[in-house]
Amino acid sequence: MKDFFQKHHRPIFYATWFLLGLLQSIFTELQDDEAYYWVFSKYLDWGYFDHPPMTALLIKIGTTFLSGELAVRLIPLILNTATIYITEKLTERKSPFLFYAIVLSVAVLQISGFVAVPDIPLMFFTALFFLVYKNYLQKASWTNVLLLGFVAACLLYSKYHAVLILLFVVLSNLKLLRDAKIYIAGLFALLLFVPHLYWQYQHDWISIRYHLFESNVNPYRISYSTDYILGQLLIAGPIAGFFLWPASFLYRHKNLLEKALKFTAVGIFVFFFLSTFKGKVEPNWTSPAIVALIVLAHQFLLERDGWRRWLIKLLPITILLVIAFRFIMIVDVIPAEAIVERYHAWQGWPQEMKKRTKGLDIVFENNYQRASKYWFYTGQMTYSMNKLVSRRNNFNFWPVEDSILGKPVYVLDIYDLQRFEDSIQTPLYQVGYGFDSSYHSFAKIIFSTKEQTISSTDSLTINFTVNVPSYYRDYLLQHPEINPEIILAFFDNSQMLNYQKLPFTLQDVVRKNIRRFSLLPALPKGEYFMRLGVAADSGFYSHNSEKIKLVVK
Repeated sequence: MKDFFQKHHRPIFYATWFLLGLLQSIFTELQDDEAYYWVFSKYLDWGYFDHPPMTALLIKIGTTFLSGELAVRLIPLILNTATIYITEKLTERKSPFLFYAIVLSVAVLQISGFVAVPDIPLMFFTALFFLVYKNYLQKASWTNVLLLGFVAACLLYSKYHAVLILLFVVLSNLKLLRDAKIYIAGLFALLLFVPHLYWQYQHDWISIRYHLFESNVNPYRISYSTDYILGQLLIAGPIAGFFLWPASFLYRHKNLLEKALKFTAVGIFVFFFLSTFKGKVEPNWTSPAIVALIVLAHQFLLERDGWRRWLIKLLPITILLVIAFRFIMIVDVIPAEAIVERYHAWQGWPQEMKKRTKGLDIVFENNYQRASKYWFYTGQMTYSMNKLVSRRNNFNFWPVEDSILGKPVYVLDIYDLQRFEDSIQTPLYQVGYGFDSSYHSFAKIIFSTKEQTISSTDSLTINFTVNVPSYYRDYLLQHPEINPEIILAFFDNSQMLNYQKLPFTLQDVVRKNIRRFSLLPALPKGEYFMRLGVAADSGFYSHNSEKIKLVVK
């Protein structure tokens, strides 16, 4: 038996890794973001508001042949297993059992390796990019040139963070800037990426503007930086991370590939640490650095017997923690709210709610996660009406709101239950629901105007343009009784201070061509931003403009 394992350890390791992920995929409830990306796959496009399209494509492939949670996760799981295999190929000196020990010590690869999120294809194409780069360094053939360009494009189609990988590889080897074939590889990647760039152009570069100016911009807190460092130690562990990160940083590279890996690991770690001064950074944003961390830590531990012994001693603890957490993800045995909400809150009640709502379309208020999960577990088309105070998401762009305009729906929410006709108890909270015989919200109508600067005693006069899609315009013209209010809300950072109703309604905008208004903000000196919102049936206001900067002098 021992000889058999010694001879066939590699297929045994990878088959076991894949089968465990397969079981986890089948029996673990879909997570919020996975359900959201599943909705992406129903509207395949070259781009989306907050992400490139790779994850949507992978899910679409899986759901074409299968159904349920496994359909969503199958291709990401295959890529996760392939990522580990390719990463092993990147180690210059082979020590497979040390490599297995390191991989098994990085618990996130096991616990999250089957989840259908953009980090999975990003890590796969990161590992593949370094393998192709390794081959290119050995032989700059035209095949390797085209492969470099192709994989670089796939990286960019996976997640925008891919730009950092390409940047740090070039910085690690500035001679690439004098290599004509690298420019050809870059042009090929750009050519493949043109459909996405054209999509961005058609949508006014919305993803770039969102990620640079709207997403995660908050006043600095020291906890952003300390939580980031702790999160990185845990994501590369949770136990071994306390020396795998140092090991990867301390290793002295011996060739250009290892130098590129070192630049990537250190560069990504430092880049996102600096980003904590702008706002909160999620631990998984550094996921592509895990590939470099594993390779560099492997090379370092080969030379350090003491470090290697500690890794082996701590490995059983990590494995036990992973087994325990795998069990908790499948079986509802821990009453902690965070665990229940993430893994066990959607069992049974969606089907009961589907019966009560007679299979009609559903509107969730201001929660794309619940809307996406409900849609997945019931098959009922579900819309998330995003409030003025919150950020937009893809429900603002998909043809969902317009398809239910003026039609009967049920509105669901977990807040202010007294306004609903009835409610249903779920494992975590009560969900109120009420019938709306003719639903109206107008989030696809977008107002635009310029930045404004006024004196604290002056009135604010705004000239605006408005994009009213033809379907909405026709509907409003045919239904003059539908006449929602419009408001202008004032924000300090992310907090809404107050709002004022405009002296005209949406019907006035459509019928009378009003494009100007004045009001008195009554704000002290400072910098603010404003948003315009249109009333929806729920009494809330939808998100109908981008941030509009206001300076009060």
